[in-house]
Amino acid sequence: MQNQITKKAKLLNEKGILKNPGWAKDLLLEYHRSDIRASKFKIKEWDYYCILSENKGVAFTIADNSYIGFIAITIFDFDKAEEISNSLIVPLSMGSFNMPPTSKNGDIHFKNKNISLNYIREKESRIIEIDYLNFYQKENLKGKIVLQQADSLESMVIATPFLENKRAFYYNQKINCMPASGELSFGSEKIVFSPENSFGVLDWGRGVWTYSNTWYWGSASGKIDGKLFGFNIGYGFGDTSNATENMIFYDGKAHKFDQVVFHISEDDYLKTWKCAKIEMEDKDSDFIHKFPRTRHIFNV
Repeated sequence: MQNQITKKAKLLNEKGILKNPGWAKDLLLEYHRSDIRASKFKIKEWDYYCILSENKGVAFTIADNSYIGFIAITIFDFDKAEEISNSLIVPLSMGSFNMPPTSKNGDIHFKNKNISLNYIREKESRIIEIDYLNFYQKENLKGKIVLQQADSLESMVIATPFLENKRAFYYNQKINCMPASGELSFGSEKIVFSPENSFGVLDWGRGVWTYSNTWYWGSASGKIDGKLFGFNIGYGFGDTSNATENMIFYDGKAHKFDQVVFHISEDDYLKTWKCAKIEMEDKDSDFIHKFPRTRHIFNV
């Protein structure tokens, strides 16, 4: 049985150790960078957004990993099976990005001579503004995307310790199924996102990681019969005996998986990844009524 966190509390104790490893449907545990007792060079804080439609997509990263800061934007073209990326490395950012301690409020702004990237939090919405000079082959990237996030929208939250270092931890939230609207201009091309077929996810992460880690992640957002539907699956690092990050989202509610088994070809990582689920942790009767089968196979 996994440990569900249901009450607000501090994330770390006075020794900088995770107090209550587990999972939640909202960001209940209080994170503060100043509570960390590990080396300041090991602190990692990031906000990553990915917005996808049927044909196009875009991803934005603002990460302050202490010894190095990282700004990245990627455009996806699914019809052509192509992606275009550009990024910036900032040596020794060491908390200078002023990443908010919570996803619930607080804005993030990065600006230099070529890039202006803003994450703005407003009531029931998240706004992303980008103005990137010479993004790719001397073409500029500019635009604004608005993600709708109802106050009642549940999410995946996990607080994960590391067995090899008591002061290492990963505090993570995935907010799926946010309808997206807006437009990006890339050179002469217009990339349009409409809430009928475009959805965003926020990967919000704070923590202290050990030196070497592997992470597998699968995420989806969309609609089934007019209702918001998505999932988050993943594994590969930390001690997940108290909780995994596996969830299904339906009509704004989160439903917890127990364990997900990943079948990945070690000979060819580009082959189809199959993820099998045996049983659900969350026994919500309304969800089970709509989706009575408890065994699921995802082809990623």
